[in-house]
Parts: sequence; C-alpha cells; structure tokens
Amino acid sequence: MSLYRTFAVLGLCLVAFVAAAQPAPPDAYDADTRRANALLAKAVAAYKAKGDSALAEFSRQGAYVDGELYIYVVDTSGVMLASGGPSVSLVGKPVVSVLDDDLKAAFQQAISRPDDGVVHSAEYRWWNWQHGKVERKRVFYQRIKDRVISVGYYMPRSSPEQAQALLQQISGQVASDAKATLVLINKHDKTLTQDDLYAFVVDHKTQRFVAHGFTPRLIGTDFKSLRSTDGKPIGEEILKLMNAHETGEITYQWRNPMTGQNEYKRTFVQRVNGYIVAVGSYAIK
Repeated sequence: MSLYRTFAVLGLCLVAFVAAAQPAPPDAYDADTRRANALLAKAVAAYKAKGDSALAEFSRQGAYVDGELYIYVVDTSGVMLASGGPSVSLVGKPVVSVLDDDLKAAFQQAISRPDDGVVHSAEYRWWNWQHGKVERKRVFYQRIKDRVISVGYYMPRSSPEQAQALLQQISGQVASDAKATLVLINKHDKTLTQDDLYAFVVDHKTQRFVAHGFTPRLIGTDFKSLRSTDGKPIGEEILKLMNAHETGEITYQWRNPMTGQNEYKRTFVQRVNGYIVAVGSYAIK
C-alpha cells in the first residue's frame, strides 16, 4: 500500500485486533470513551432522523467533529459514504480495495454485524497522521440498516499496570536466559516491545547499558551519566535506588516514542542476576 493510500484510510478499519492489542484499564481513556460515545450517539440520532441526508453533515467540519474525533460511515458493501477526517478522500470508494490483504477478511466480518441497536467496539493498530506513527486505536460503531456509523480515538499511552506486567515478564526471561533476552530486546522483538512500552537493561557491575528496546545507540554507554530531558540525573538515582533495593520506581521527563513529545515517564526497575531491568509508562501532567 502506498503512503498516500495509507493516509487516505486513516481511521477506517473496524478491525478488532483485541488479542494482539492490550486494552487499557477501565479508567485510562475514560474521558475519550465518553466523548466518542457521545459523538456516536449524536450521529446515530441524526441518521435515524434524516437518513442519508445526514451523510453530508458528517463529512463537514462542524457538529460531528470533536477535536481529533470525527464520524465516518461505510455501507455493508464496504463503500465509504462519509468522513469528517482524512479518509474523506475515499468517500464513494470501496474501503476494502485500499486495505492490506490480511485486513480485508476482518474488515468484512466487522461490517457484517447485525443491525441490533448495540454499540460495538474494537481495538487495532493504525497509522496516526498527527504523530506520523502506528498507534493503538479504539473505535466504537453501530449499524443502522446497511450503514455502519463509527468514531474512534488513538491510545498512545500504556498504563503503569501494563508497564509493570511487561517488567515482570522480561525480568523472568532475564533470570532464565539473560543473553537471549538481551538480544531480543535489542532486536525490538514485538513480544518485548508493546506500543510505547519498551525495556532497557543495565549491567549493575559495569554500570553500562547492555540492551535498549528503543534507542540502540545507548548500548555500551555509561548509564550513570544518563539525564532526563529536563536535566535530572536519572542514571545516578536509579543506581542509588538499586543499590539499596531489589525493586523501585522513578518519575522523570522523557521523549515518548509514540507521540514524539517530552512527557512524564514513570519507570519501574528491578534487579535480576546482576542486571537492572526497567520498563516505564508515559503520562501528561
């Protein structure tokens, strides 16, 4: 798929990669969920009242766009009928024709859901044109006759609970086979790198990075000299913490690889067989 076509179909898929994507805890995106469902309910009510004459309103900047949220509509044959976002260029065209082969079947399955009056939801990974990266996206949609009305939001930040779970997973692998685990981290193996979550590992004795799931240039460098984006000596603080405890956490500012912005990062650390293993989550304060 060309880059242009990738941009064109932003936000289209109703593809549920629920098994691959780790859902956020119930309150992590609660405000976004409420906004999305409110916008969807508004659009559904408008469509029920006006029928297809509402489609033009959905494609305009106005009542059916709320910040980064917008309504888009496809029919059950897979043709885009309306969009208040980047996919407006696909109105009148079959969506399936611009999807990768492995998404087509799942898309068809999603749009074939019955008209049961129920709001369905799905999660998948898709290109975010604002950040220029693939991010998790959660979509809510409802079918009315042969129309599927949808709205979704991106989920660029994983939760602290997800960071802790990944830390425990990687720490266990380091304990059983450190050499193989470090190789996997440095290869950005998908099982050890999840959305904005990644691990870094430091040799406690040499105080140097031996693995990093996002910035390989740090491998072999002096961990003690590491500073946050606002100058906090985080390397020294983590070493001091790990000299006294087997586990701990620290908060500092760092660049979120998903958003490209400096954000507050809460990093959890653990000593494992002479290594310091760390995974952190991002938040905006």
